[in-house]
Amino acid sequence: MFKVESQEVDRRIELFKQAAKAAGIKLTHQRIEIFREVASSVDHPSAEAVHKALSPRMPTLSHDTVYRTLWLLTDLGMVSTLGPKRESIRFDANPEPHHHYVCLRCGLARDFKSSELNELRIPEAVSEFGSINATQVEVHGICKDCLQKQQDN
Repeated sequence: MFKVESQEVDRRIELFKQAAKAAGIKLTHQRIEIFREVASSVDHPSAEAVHKALSPRMPTLSHDTVYRTLWLLTDLGMVSTLGPKRESIRFDANPEPHHHYVCLRCGLARDFKSSELNELRIPEAVSEFGSINATQVEVHGICKDCLQKQQDN
C-alpha cells in the first residue's frame, strides 16, 4: 500500500498551520487531525473515509465537523477536490502540480506528474466563464486490479 512519506506530511501540516494563522483561523486538534489524514493519504479520501479512519481514535468526531473542515481546507487552498458531486467529492492535499488517474470501477485515485499536461494551453473560450485559478487533468480508466478481477471471472 502506498503512503505519503512522513517528512512530506509534516511539510504539508506546517503549510496548513501557516495558512490558518495567516487567515486568522483557529487550529484545533480536530482540524489538524482531519488535515493530517488527507495529507498522509494517496487515496484522495472522501469525507466519509476520513471520518471512518479517524473515528477509532476520535470517537466524538462528527461527520459534520469533517465536512466543514474539509471545505475550510478547500477555501484555504490546502486541499483540492476531485469528482463531480459535492456528496461524493474526494479531497487531495498534494500542493504540487499534478494530475489524476481515476478508476471508473472501484474509484481508485492516484496522482501522476506530466510536464506535457502541465504545458497544455487553456482555450480562450474558457476565460469567458470566468477566471482560471488552476488546471488538472483527470484521466479515467480501469485500474490493474479491476482488470485482473475481470479476467479472473
